[in-house]
Amino acid sequence: MTEYNLETGKPPADVAVQRLASILARERAYGKKAFKIIHGYGSSGVGGRIRTEVRKYLAAEKLRGRIKAFIPGEDFSIFNAATHTLFTVAPDARRDRDLERGNPGITVIML
Repeated sequence: MTEYNLETGKPPADVAVQRLASILARERAYGKKAFKIIHGYGSSGVGGRIRTEVRKYLAAEKLRGRIKAFIPGEDFSIFNAATHTLFTVAPDARRDRDLERGNPGITVIML
């Protein structure tokens, strides 16, 4: 599964969201089914601004029907129904290093 790091260069949250919008457009154009983003979880460990803004953006994209789903890293588990759906469209996700790690610094996106 392709992985993109939105934290590179420590951008402000709005720039990270713009990067994500570009990535979504590119992945759609390539016909990809899923990918993973790294957005971090904040230096305090309780939630950074990039993470918060990216997930708000993804929720809006899902409501608009532009993405099928997104799986927060803390829910990326074999016990999660969305993860099972992911496995059908992206079987390589079964081998992802963040599966079952409860990593709040990542999000998996299904197109």
